Amino acid sequence: MYQFIVFCFFIPLSLFALKIEQTPIEFSHTRVELTKEYIKEHYGLHVKDIKITPKIIVIHHTAIDDYGKSLARFVSQTLPTDRPEIQNAGAVNVSAHFMVERDGTVHQLMPLDTMARHVIGLNYNSIGIENVGGENSADNLTQEQLKANVELVNYLKEKFKTIEYVIGHYEYRCFEKTPLWLEKDKGYRTEKDDPSVRFMNELRKEIKYFKSAPCPQESK
Repeated sequence: MYQFIVFCFFIPLSLFALKIEQTPIEFSHTRVELTKEYIKEHYGLHVKDIKITPKIIVIHHTAIDDYGKSLARFVSQTLPTDRPEIQNAGAVNVSAHFMVERDGTVHQLMPLDTMARHVIGLNYNSIGIENVGGENSADNLTQEQLKANVELVNYLKEKFKTIEYVIGHYEYRCFEKTPLWLEKDKGYRTEKDDPSVRFMNELRKEIKYFKSAPCPQESK
């Protein structure tokens, strides 16, 4: 009679490989040059390229509950005419490095060392993660998205040792008096509520080793 010993191993979630779908948006010479113009106008920097050293991860929602429609907002290289609140601040379209579907599928949209226009004042040192959802300001991001965000920010921390902060988009103005804030136009600000305080609180429970935005956490 043989005896079999069964060993049970509890393997941390972070040890599993994160699956990232490559879904590149167009980033031709046109978008690169428009990004350089944005950097010059808003940050006062004359740059040869649009490479960044990421120090912040900014969590967003798309304000659209459909993945295809959310992705379509980033496809054009120039800003659509239906964004009057930011239209006068530059011709380059908004973008982000990642988009997370409602089922947790993660898409990488652009190179991680390239600047995206996704957050006023902090574009030049941040990586943006867009989560599909939040239409009509609904606090409706899913548990699957939360799990994917935890895995993704852990992956990015391993890839970029320079990253210190994970913040919600609604917290971006907390950096205005810090060296990381580069915006020169004092009148260029927008009100943001994404992805929600609830989502960020749940995310932070799982990633306690990141710094939060340097401002009080308020309930919404």
